Amino acid sequence: MKILITGSKGQLGSEIRELAKDYPHCEFIFTDVEELDITNAGAVEDFMNLHQPLAVVNCAAYTAVDKAESDPETALLVNSQAVANLAEACNKTGSLLLHISTDYVFDGKSWFPYTESSPTHPVSVYAKSKWEGENRITSIAHRAVIIRTSWLYSAFGNNFVKTILRYGKERGKLNVVYDQTGTPTYARDLAKAILEILPGLNAFRGVEVFNYSNEGVCSWYDFAKAIVEASGITCQINPIETRDYPLPAVRPFYSVLNKEKIRNRFNLEIPYWRDSLDHCLARLNSR
Repeated sequence: MKILITGSKGQLGSEIRELAKDYPHCEFIFTDVEELDITNAGAVEDFMNLHQPLAVVNCAAYTAVDKAESDPETALLVNSQAVANLAEACNKTGSLLLHISTDYVFDGKSWFPYTESSPTHPVSVYAKSKWEGENRITSIAHRAVIIRTSWLYSAFGNNFVKTILRYGKERGKLNVVYDQTGTPTYARDLAKAILEILPGLNAFRGVEVFNYSNEGVCSWYDFAKAIVEASGITCQINPIETRDYPLPAVRPFYSVLNKEKIRNRFNLEIPYWRDSLDHCLARLNSR
């Protein structure tokens, strides 16, 4: 099974690259913008025609949530137009497109975990660009799976876990919002889930959405507390409200995802977020 991975230097792509050795029946083609600029439709079509992958896993994304407020053109180019380019090319080669989306497509006004059929209402430029990407897939793709995830972190790249570890060691206290609730997702767990479900999608037709995050619920404050406590860092984490830490982009106040659909369809065991955090911290400490 030949699988093309875009955005392979990011958090999720890097985790898939590390796990690739455990899937010898798959042939992986790892690309990032240097090897394949997915915003260039012609380049995407040529690359797909040359390699003829059975599946494309799109890990590439514009994820600078606040910067997107002042740079909407780039956010839309990467998160929407590039996704359309991949969908068009996949149609021509008959490839399956597996695309990663976000909990930010919801406005966060619910108090019940969001299902795949919950109404979407993005409230930031970044969120709207990801939502547009989903819509392009729905309107174009013959064979595609969209996986929405939340609060992604990993041993690779820049993320909340690494930020708290760095500032926690530098400062005596940190202020973290407690009124935004969701679920952290360890990118390695998501990478494993993707690699496990791909073989079962060989004959898949149409477009379908799945939610995937780790199990459990917490606030950013709870997440930060868990990070410093598990790391043995002496740093006081203070809970504050979102209004006390204004940022350019609006975040959902509640974005817990219901994972029942993907769990039941593929018989997945989804780890609890605290357990996965411990695994990630152990990897970081061993470096």
